[in-house]
Amino acid sequence: MTDQRAPSCPHQPPCPRPDALDREAAKTVAAHPEQGWSLLCNGIVVFEDTGELLPDGRVIAPHRPTTAA
Repeated sequence: MTDQRAPSCPHQPPCPRPDALDREAAKTVAAHPEQGWSLLCNGIVVFEDTGELLPDGRVIAPHRPTTAA
């Protein structure tokens, strides 16, 4: 089992690491809704279109849920 905590997270319970499946559950540390993005405790930048920029530079494409018509 790997350690799922963010390395410098002060929260209890600790926020998930950027490589964890539940990474979006990390606490927001800076929100800029006027610009469409927020910074999470684990270093991930999340965008209002549900895209993500990971701390290592990888990009996660937007993944909005689709609705059935």
